[in-house]
Amino acid sequence: MSKSALNLEQRESALKGLAEIPELDVLVVGGGVTGAGIALDAATRGLNTGVVEAQDWGQGTSSRSSKLVHGGLRYLYNLDFFLVAEALKERGLLLTKLAPHLVRAQPFLWPLKTPVIERTYSAIGVGMYDALAQVAHLGSVGIQKHYSQKGALELFPDIRPETTTGAIRFYDCRVDDARLVMTLIRTAIKHGALAASRTAVVEYLREGNTVVGARLRDLETGHEFPVRAKQVIQATGVWTEETQSLAHTNGGLKVLASKGIHIVVPKDRIKGKTGLFLRTEKSVLFIIPWDRYWVIGTTDTKYHENLEHPVACAEDIDYILDHANAVLSSNLTHDDIIGTWAGLRPLLQPGTKDDDKAKSTKVSREHTVTAAAPGLSVIAGGKLTTYRVMAKDAVDFALGKQTAKTRPSVTDKILLCGADGYAGYWNRRKKLAKTTGWETGRVEALLHRYGSDIELLQEMCVDDESLAEPLKEAPQYLRAEVAFACTHEGAMHLEDLMALRTHLNYESKDKGLSAAAEVAEIAAKYLGWDEATKQAELQKYQERCEAEAAAALIRDEQAAQARRGTAGEVTSWKN
Repeated sequence: MSKSALNLEQRESALKGLAEIPELDVLVVGGGVTGAGIALDAATRGLNTGVVEAQDWGQGTSSRSSKLVHGGLRYLYNLDFFLVAEALKERGLLLTKLAPHLVRAQPFLWPLKTPVIERTYSAIGVGMYDALAQVAHLGSVGIQKHYSQKGALELFPDIRPETTTGAIRFYDCRVDDARLVMTLIRTAIKHGALAASRTAVVEYLREGNTVVGARLRDLETGHEFPVRAKQVIQATGVWTEETQSLAHTNGGLKVLASKGIHIVVPKDRIKGKTGLFLRTEKSVLFIIPWDRYWVIGTTDTKYHENLEHPVACAEDIDYILDHANAVLSSNLTHDDIIGTWAGLRPLLQPGTKDDDKAKSTKVSREHTVTAAAPGLSVIAGGKLTTYRVMAKDAVDFALGKQTAKTRPSVTDKILLCGADGYAGYWNRRKKLAKTTGWETGRVEALLHRYGSDIELLQEMCVDDESLAEPLKEAPQYLRAEVAFACTHEGAMHLEDLMALRTHLNYESKDKGLSAAAEVAEIAAKYLGWDEATKQAELQKYQERCEAEAAAALIRDEQAAQARRGTAGEVTSWKN
């Protein structure tokens, strides 16, 4: 089995290792993109590293984003040049070196409302964006191009002619955010990290005022055990205050949650050859093309309900439809929507909970890391694109300046699983199609999901020819992808397979329910489910789908969230 295989056997080994090791160098709490990045950073510095996540890897905010790796064009209007340059450097690293199989260049069209003034200042802004990108990574994406109204409508026929006098095309990148997180964790365990999902911190261990580890609970069994660590680094996003309170300290960060939702519509409902970038009264709206559908979002509303399972309510959906239809002639309706998702942004509040600790706090423009207590570092804020910078800052902070200098971060040189050899596989994709019997388009899709790990899928199909066949009700995925998710990608429940390893939960009108039985049948073989367990998994997933669908019809946020809460949990043990 590959050293990067994330599965039940690996999880059991990790839990055993965490329980038996005398003391870790670093225990990371939180398995979103920031925590996963920290685990990889620490492990590749040669530190004995553990990382735990209470849900599935990336199940929270990190799988519910706009799925963009971007510099933040809108930040230029706030003159945040350093922030944009930093993000563009990270975008280039991911696109050209660290994860070229997961990150893809994406052109966007920015419709202009006035012919001279707006085009002039927008051209200057985009020009600066391009210049910063070229300095960071020369030629990694194209530069801006200007279009007349006629040219803009040829490129994107569904733009209402009266809403634009022309447009500017610029580039950013898109990414499968959930897959990025899972790939970071796989790469971290390849470099020696002990990683366990569905494992929660129930208490931080203290000796005096110093945090010396944590008491963990395996949410699959309820078993609890202590883990000692020289440093604990917490990266729990919107759960920051709740989690750091387990240390019984007055220190730490203050975070509020903001909800952002996205809707998904079929590819044939919008006619356009690029994405769209639209400025709204609150922020921006992206209309993003994927292979089989369009993603439109996002919102930005204060959120005070359940943090674990946010949902899109009817009011959220109407907001997205109204703003999209103001520019598009497609006249999208609720009936066009095949899926939605809702995510919570952790909005970092000024200062720390104990401002006397301000001198031991590292503040960036977008993220902050502080000592909630001796031995416990907490990081919050930031965005997916700059996860690697956040991880470096967090580990540097936890180690201290002197130790960090002797054990510097090397993640700018560490290729993520599937990146090594990807270019060669891509160049040979037509030959791969002939040898496997798959269409070239399918091989390309697999390479974008797995990179050079496509070889592992091929090996599975040799051992079991039935795995080379597509799912009957979801032919965009192979049966092998379900098996691989169980043997290499850490899937433990049907929900993990439907929402995060595949995206059937939001990319099909029935939320993938028609394919769920076949997916469960394959999973049962690799996860050891008996018939009763398989049926229970199917029942829980159906409850989730019904609750999400019902919530989307409810305008009131609180009532919609209460309806989502009626679905059963996939694990028996909760915090």
